[in-house]
Amino acid sequence: MIIDTTEVQAINSFSRLESLKEVYGIIWVLIPIFTPVLGITIGVLVIVWLEREISGYTTTYRDLSIGVFLWIAISSIAPVGLLMSGYGSNNKYSFLGGLRAAAQSISYEIPLTLCVLSISLRVIR
Repeated sequence: MIIDTTEVQAINSFSRLESLKEVYGIIWVLIPIFTPVLGITIGVLVIVWLEREISGYTTTYRDLSIGVFLWIAISSIAPVGLLMSGYGSNNKYSFLGGLRAAAQSISYEIPLTLCVLSISLRVIR
């Protein structure tokens, strides 16, 4: 496989773009905002989902399976914030640290999800 010098120059010119540095800066600023908003969204959506007003009567739904599935779905987005913060620093070691933090977050979410789902499936019966 022979690589032309024009291809190498195109790759090098792409890696030196100034717009990438601006994107890294935007990501670096938005991640500290993105992560708490995600946590607040989980709480608000579960509360709104479980308490609704239908035809003048306020009812509280005991259907835990839907709220739990919503909570699991939204909380599993959190590792994206960890990955983006590591990537936005434009440093190899920071990116590896963000990758490691995301892997740890996912590895803790899997057993938690299984425990919560087993309890909610037991409550449904």
